[in-house]
Amino acid sequence: MQQLDRIDRKILDILQRDGRISITDLAEQVGLSATPCADRVRRLERSGAILGYHARVAPKAVGRNLLVFLEIKLAAKSDEVFEKIKSELQRIPDVMECHLVSGDFDYLIKARIPDMQDYRTLLGDILQRLPASAQSRSYVVMEEIKETLYLPT
Repeated sequence: MQQLDRIDRKILDILQRDGRISITDLAEQVGLSATPCADRVRRLERSGAILGYHARVAPKAVGRNLLVFLEIKLAAKSDEVFEKIKSELQRIPDVMECHLVSGDFDYLIKARIPDMQDYRTLLGDILQRLPASAQSRSYVVMEEIKETLYLPT
């Protein structure tokens, strides 16, 4: 990925705050005309600096009222086990994020589900699918204080 200059960073900052801004308005805010601004946005997209655009949906609007985090500790570790886990967890739609982490546990999983009964089902499904899972720990979120996708540029 190439180096980002001041204007690229400003474009990224603005697009993170308003992904629906017109190229004309974006160009005005970064001090360019529309064509060079559009060229920069396309370059940022092609280079992978911009991963995509999306609508941020309120979880409650789609009945996903419960946010949980799950730690999984493996009994055995190998490249094959890691690949199998990666493949299996990508198939579970309730899993929003999964991270291989250092520390006492191996994986940190974030899921949004309708209620505790669905979480019980999800937990059973995850533990059944994963090879070598030995231990799990769950955290049910009582109140969301801050959640953002914004990255300071």
